[in-house]
Amino acid sequence: MSDSLTTKYIEISNVEQTFKTRKGPYCALQNINLNVAKGEFVALIGHSGCGKSTLLNLIAGLTLPTQGHLLCANREIAGPGPERAVVFQNHSLLPWLTCFENVYLGIERVFGAANKTTGAPSENKTQLKARTDAALAMVGLTSAAQKRPGEISGGMKQRVGIARALAMEPKVLLMDEPFGALDALTRAKLQDELLQIVATTQSTVVMVTHDVDEAVLLSDKIVMLTNGPSATIGEVLHVELPRPRNRVALADSAQYLQYRKAVIDFLYTRQAHVEKTA
Repeated sequence: MSDSLTTKYIEISNVEQTFKTRKGPYCALQNINLNVAKGEFVALIGHSGCGKSTLLNLIAGLTLPTQGHLLCANREIAGPGPERAVVFQNHSLLPWLTCFENVYLGIERVFGAANKTTGAPSENKTQLKARTDAALAMVGLTSAAQKRPGEISGGMKQRVGIARALAMEPKVLLMDEPFGALDALTRAKLQDELLQIVATTQSTVVMVTHDVDEAVLLSDKIVMLTNGPSATIGEVLHVELPRPRNRVALADSAQYLQYRKAVIDFLYTRQAHVEKTA
């Protein structure tokens, strides 16, 4: 997809993020410039400490930049908002609530009150319940709706977190290594499910990952960050693999392997060389 002016949906311009520490200022990110198109799936990848989660938190509005600005749908990102939902590596479910109640809680906060921006009226309990049921069905958890987090697997917990985020109908879905703590088979299953969900919802997604194969499989664009401190965008790789994507078929794809090699070359050859010469 193009980064042209006509396709900007998220715009990050000249962003820098510096934190105050006991040893003095620490520059995590500098000179970050990135455009994300509507409906685009973008992966942020890089070595630990390169500021991937920091950049995601800036898009979420959980932190504000030291310099520069971020826009979403031509509006400044000045704090968290329901149009940007976050799925963390830790599912962050409330253990005393059922799966249904965990999802319902978020829906009630967004749709249970009149929307001051759009003027939409508040929804009643029947409508809120229907939204919750639909979100759980989307991630295949209808049968687990009345179970508590302690009664379901790690993969199912993460699906509840995804359902909770999607149920709020966000314009942007932000994911911080959502499958990083899962075993390989469960991770592969959820990746495939995410591909189907995104195809259905046409969501704009920005995801942090350490997994090269995950980045190539899921993304339209892979943003590779240089090593920290003062990390910046080292390279942007556009992934032009046709959708829908099938991991088995892609295993023998020369184009897939070429994209994979390009990311590995950046992370483990060029960045490793930078570390040695620094």
